[in-house]
Amino acid sequence: MKAMRMTDTNPYHVDLAELMRVYETNYAKLNRLLPPNALVGDTRCYQAAQLTYQLEVLEVTKYTTLVEILQDDELHLFPLPKMTVRLYHDARVAEVSHCEQTARVKARYDYPNAKMLQRDEKFQFNQFLSDWLTFCLKNGISRAPIDYRS
Repeated sequence: MKAMRMTDTNPYHVDLAELMRVYETNYAKLNRLLPPNALVGDTRCYQAAQLTYQLEVLEVTKYTTLVEILQDDELHLFPLPKMTVRLYHDARVAEVSHCEQTARVKARYDYPNAKMLQRDEKFQFNQFLSDWLTFCLKNGISRAPIDYRS
């Protein structure tokens, strides 16, 4: 199933159904990795394939939770960009809202552009998150959080 169409005769259109499917599965996967009834500052750390990843709850409101996901390893064979994910509890979806190289992820980009972002960058970020969450759920081992402040 393709999430985008890019030809000279057909402009790119967001495949909303496919994007929403990714959002919904990311919500379910991420909730399995976060503590129940998460509070601001709650942190979970996972080790998968000799790589360490950390999830930290940055914000909790009545309908949303904001989580930061980052990788903490000197061995960056499969580097995970530092990203912020917002979970919308009423809609039961999770979307990447910020990623290391972009301040705010837009639904689509004109191409070419100054940062050379792909037209479907939002879908790619969220699909990457989905693949990464699947990897952590299959291979991850929970461990003590890392204290970055010391």
